[in-house]
Amino acid sequence: MKKTKQCLLLLMACLAFGCSKQNKEASPETTPRAAQASPAGDVVGKVIVGYQGWFAAIGDGSPINIWWHWAPNAQQTPSPSNNGIKSWPDVREYTSLYNTGFSNLNNGQPARLFSSFNDQTVNVQFQWMQQNGIDGAALQRFNPTGGEGPVRDAITAKVKTAAEATGRKFYIMYDVSGWSNMQTEIKTDWTSKMSAYTASSAYAKQNGKPVVCIWGFGFNDSNHDFSAAACLDVINWFKNAGCYVIGGVPTHWRTESDDSRPGFLNTYKAFNMLSPWMIGRIGNVNDVDNFYTNVQTPDQTYCNQNGIDYQPCVLPGDLQERQRVHGDFMWRQFYNMTRLGAQGIYISMFDEFNEGNQICKTAESAAYVPAGSSFYALDEDGTPCSADYYLRLTGDGGKMFKGQIALTATRPTVPYPGSTGSNPPFGQVITLKGSNNLYVSSEDATTYMHCNRAAVGGWEQFTVVNAGNGKVVLQNSGYYVCSENGATSGMNCNRTAIGPWEQFDWIVNTDGTISLQGSNGAYVSIENGTNPMTCTHTTITSTEKFRINQ
Repeated sequence: MKKTKQCLLLLMACLAFGCSKQNKEASPETTPRAAQASPAGDVVGKVIVGYQGWFAAIGDGSPINIWWHWAPNAQQTPSPSNNGIKSWPDVREYTSLYNTGFSNLNNGQPARLFSSFNDQTVNVQFQWMQQNGIDGAALQRFNPTGGEGPVRDAITAKVKTAAEATGRKFYIMYDVSGWSNMQTEIKTDWTSKMSAYTASSAYAKQNGKPVVCIWGFGFNDSNHDFSAAACLDVINWFKNAGCYVIGGVPTHWRTESDDSRPGFLNTYKAFNMLSPWMIGRIGNVNDVDNFYTNVQTPDQTYCNQNGIDYQPCVLPGDLQERQRVHGDFMWRQFYNMTRLGAQGIYISMFDEFNEGNQICKTAESAAYVPAGSSFYALDEDGTPCSADYYLRLTGDGGKMFKGQIALTATRPTVPYPGSTGSNPPFGQVITLKGSNNLYVSSEDATTYMHCNRAAVGGWEQFTVVNAGNGKVVLQNSGYYVCSENGATSGMNCNRTAIGPWEQFDWIVNTDGTISLQGSNGAYVSIENGTNPMTCTHTTITSTEKFRINQ
């Protein structure tokens, strides 16, 4: 009886092994892989921004010579009746700008826009990434066989140069929306053009392989009408070409529901990393938490079980829909994705002014949007936010994601740097940028101070000293800024002791700028940057306002 039982058990084991082997050989793609999240690389453990680089203007020298993406009728100047954007950019750091048909800004300056075709535009935007610790950019590449192909090619070269100069990484992100002959043409484009960029030191590598992202497979709409087999063929082609392939996939890819076509799960699983789309899915903090619990947590579990890296989207929110709540909406996403244990983070987007979900420098107050327009500025909810706020917020979110600062549900980023309410930043080193977009300089303590420097050096940095009575003293290289008798001839930074003329009241204006009031009751003025600075003006206008640390 015992022997018979042993034989029966042995027979059952053999049958089970044979059945398991048969199933594995019949459908290997359905067998879960062991969890094996990739090691840190250029996308795993990193914060990547989606970079459109798709703005152009008539007269910018681009091959298309149109108002590309600024206006629906790109042959005509952008205007209130020909407008393609939801948010107005802050343009104070661009050297080449193009006049529009909008009214002047509320501060009196002309309403002008930038072009991504200008080298300086791309360079300064990548400098912003560098300054804020953003690791890299996914350069969007739409069907390059159409009319915009030449400008897309040119932008790729510019991004390569800017990324190399700033130590950032970049990779190609194909958006296959509306691409009729995608299955063959995407392979040709990679082989004949884009693969050459992988030789750059700035081209992103993961697991030793060049990174490529394909956005749009499996979306359940007429603009992404590809079969699962065709998409799987493209994914495997790139993998066989030695690439690490990311999929920009529908939000509900795992359940193949809502925005996902059915029958695509095995196609999604072929990607090395998945990055589900989130624009339009969440609009407030409650939405963020609901998706974390009901969608993203099971997504991450599934990816872990199947050896797929997970790169969820984090978005600042649609500014025009007033979703941002001065950064709390975005921070909650950083917090949730960090505690989720995601392999990477994808920011949607860097320069998407068309949808209003950009982190790129944006009009910070009504003073910087066209008069009479309906554009909201970053302070739309009453909280002053600097133009670079969402860049800085992304930088801090990245630090938390990488474990460089503690996990916290409380946003640490100050919307307007240098002040909280009316409190001066005592003990900090600051820069002062005037309304002419130039920096205040102490002029080596021997000549009059001017606001005329385009870059920050030693003479443009000031330590904020507490005079002991709440008043501010500005110090540079051991000397104090002085406004003696209003400094009618010009202010100096040459005093070795603190007296009444070296003390200023720190005033926070409603637009988040600060002003300095001397002991004579007058305000420090940049005098348009062309003359020495004074402390003689009795009212605060644009020339008496300063932005801190920008």
